[in-house]
Amino acid sequence: RHMRDAVIDTIVADIKASAPDHLAVTGDLVNLALDGEIEMGKHWLETLGSPDDVSVVPGNHDAYVPGAFDKSCRSWTAWMTGDGVNTPVDREAFPFLRVRGNVALIGVTTARATAPFMANGFFLEDQAERLRDVLDATAKRGLFRVIMIHHPPVRGAVSQAKRLFGIARFQKVVQRHGAELVLHGHSHEPTLFSINGRGAKIPVVGVAAAGQAPGGRRPAAQYNLLEIDGEIGNWRLRLTRRGLTGPAIPPADLEVLELGADAMA
Repeated sequence: RHMRDAVIDTIVADIKASAPDHLAVTGDLVNLALDGEIEMGKHWLETLGSPDDVSVVPGNHDAYVPGAFDKSCRSWTAWMTGDGVNTPVDREAFPFLRVRGNVALIGVTTARATAPFMANGFFLEDQAERLRDVLDATAKRGLFRVIMIHHPPVRGAVSQAKRLFGIARFQKVVQRHGAELVLHGHSHEPTLFSINGRGAKIPVVGVAAAGQAPGGRRPAAQYNLLEIDGEIGNWRLRLTRRGLTGPAIPPADLEVLELGADAMA
């Protein structure tokens, strides 16, 4: 296996050195969703920072077996709770909304227990209806809307056994109601896709796994550092991918991309 705690520690230390305003974690904190793993996931989140400064959406491994999704939500409630919400986190709590400055962080869940050797996600109509409302409300406030989702909501990003059911539904929602950025996990690849939105392409950004050691089949551990500036109608978005290039080599900038409306047009 090429997932290493030391690699994750190195990436987390570099993230903290970058001093971001907020951390967005797009799922798969655990492997088999055992009770002990879920508890360890909570401890790891505590090392990242205050729940006010860290937002999490669950991945398929966090819901690996029946009942695991609810356990993960209970354990990680503080990192999945929307602003002003005091009710327990369950499936109906998604999408959650957190507003930080002029940025709206919108957490969607696609995680469900699946058959063995499958890793699919599901974006169903009830959550789509709630997402429409959140996107409309945050648009009226002039916010930069970031959707966090584990499974990539685009075709061709992963195999059929790992794909999201509900891609067309998700894309229809963001095409009609708008969004400025989609962040996903699951693929373990630093990809950049887009969804055609209202007058502009919406960037869909993937990332390498934070625990991937150099020398494996997948890209070595990375994280995405996003700089958001501007205002509605004139947003500026810069993506810097930072990560490992080899054993015992500190993380470095790997790629810098301008993803604002002009750059994605």
